[in-house]
Amino acid sequence: MQIRLQTFTVHKRFALTISRGTNTGNTNIWIAIAHENIEGWGEASPFDVGEAQTTEMLLAALTEIALHLEQYSPLDRQQIEQVCIGANLPSAARAAIDMALYDWLGKRVGLPLWQLWGLSRQSIVPTSVTVGISSPENARKRVQHWQEVTSVRCLKVKLGSPEGIESDRAMLQAVREEAPPDALIYVDANGGWNLEDALLMCNWLGELGIRYIEQPLPKGQEQDLEILYARSPLPIFVDESCFTSQDIPKLADKVHGINIKLMKAGGLTEALRMVHAAKACGLQIMFGCYSDSSLANTAAAQLAPFADYLDLDSHLNLLDDPFSGATLQESKLIPNDLPGLGVTRGEEPSPQEQAIAKSRDRRLMID
Repeated sequence: MQIRLQTFTVHKRFALTISRGTNTGNTNIWIAIAHENIEGWGEASPFDVGEAQTTEMLLAALTEIALHLEQYSPLDRQQIEQVCIGANLPSAARAAIDMALYDWLGKRVGLPLWQLWGLSRQSIVPTSVTVGISSPENARKRVQHWQEVTSVRCLKVKLGSPEGIESDRAMLQAVREEAPPDALIYVDANGGWNLEDALLMCNWLGELGIRYIEQPLPKGQEQDLEILYARSPLPIFVDESCFTSQDIPKLADKVHGINIKLMKAGGLTEALRMVHAAKACGLQIMFGCYSDSSLANTAAAQLAPFADYLDLDSHLNLLDDPFSGATLQESKLIPNDLPGLGVTRGEEPSPQEQAIAKSRDRRLMID
């Protein structure tokens, strides 16, 4: 198989500030894996949780591993995964490769991945959109903008301000006042609180009817989650504390749910493992994103029927997303009927994708 890499830069319409800093855009990596006149696509997005995975690091790793993968077929997914793990490939780089292999497979058999896995799009829950840390006035403006450009009624509010919990409270109150009366509000502290502040905020947020709190404590402070779990009136989800399925058993008695991100997990293969591990442990599931384009978010949307909550909104805040895929329908991010990921460049399917879709339709009519 042949592998092609290309960087692309995306810019946010509104900068996103969380407890760790502010992001205005990203340079991501587009990978294309070609075999038998079929091309599968994937995306690697840099992120800074734990050991930062930069664009330069990801591009170097993908360039090197590509030479070792050319001997394989896209059907050799198990072998390819082991080669990537053996080479200590960063998780976002593995995610891009794994995504592209699944996209290739779906195109090969002429089916979208959600259908290949036997999932129902009717099970997809609404996605949230994000309001980053800001002043109360700017938070109001952000809510107003989301109402202008989407029909979304779920707001994820980033707290954990460096200015302290009083600043968090003022901002959240502004969001509540500006949000539609029927809006659901979630809170993500991105590890910005200590245990004392987390206990205070969870009780206060519970009184306000907030649905859940995500990553209240910093990564590395998981031992205190047990105390918070016992005393918080709100469900607790973890993000930065949970990368792969191996992290789930040790968190199962301390949290109510996990946030799965393809870049952390290393792709759709590991995301599926995480889904099943979480369900076996009785945990709820959320899918989230970093500064991903429609390519990676559409890949995550293929697994959306498994989710209790969705936070796949990064592409909705991009000025220059080069891809099209899953679409927002009644606040839900719905993958389309095109084979594989169903992602195209621009608005229309490529000639190859149109031909595959027509071939699939003919087979379905015959069957």
